[in-house]
Amino acid sequence: MSRVRSKRIKPIIGLVGGIGAGKSSVARVLQSLGAAVIDSDRLAHDELADPEVMATVRGWWGDKVCPSDEVDRKVLASIVFSAPLELDRLEKLLYPRIHRRRERLVAGYNADPAVRAIVLDAPKLYEAGLGDYCDAVIFVEADWSVRVRRVAASRGWSEEELRRRENLQNSLDTKRANADHVVINHSSLDQLRTDVERIFSSVLAAFA
Repeated sequence: MSRVRSKRIKPIIGLVGGIGAGKSSVARVLQSLGAAVIDSDRLAHDELADPEVMATVRGWWGDKVCPSDEVDRKVLASIVFSAPLELDRLEKLLYPRIHRRRERLVAGYNADPAVRAIVLDAPKLYEAGLGDYCDAVIFVEADWSVRVRRVAASRGWSEEELRRRENLQNSLDTKRANADHVVINHSSLDQLRTDVERIFSSVLAAFA
């Protein structure tokens, strides 16, 4: 798979996988190995706190989405995840802004000698056009039943809600096929760490 490497000295690793597969767990292991993690959900949260974005969102969907000095993310989610066109409109607003934040972070991490690699934890990495931006992509896999249990515990979602959210993304088969590495995340944390360490060493060796 071709990669875009302009002006970078550290490998960029993308994380993809189903919702609840445990991408954040893999990111934490990579961070412990010396990688810097860029969390796209965190960047989106920061953008939603920007006054210009809040004004735009309020203009589109009214005060119910922005009743005070911050966006009500639950109300926003109820709107965009039930209407693909509204989700597309929100993403077209946020993605360019998130990309600019990401580029600043990447530049900073490239200049930091303590950082061995840069990880993009982005739920819609391929949908955002970041596949070729990465030097390697890791697909994080877990059984459906495990993912259902995890999102019920962490987010309060039903199985139907998980399926609905996931249907708004590229298929897992497509993501898996386009990834460079696969890590299974439904066994022990020790096994997960062993597998991630192996992949990380492989990525560093290939980039050198």
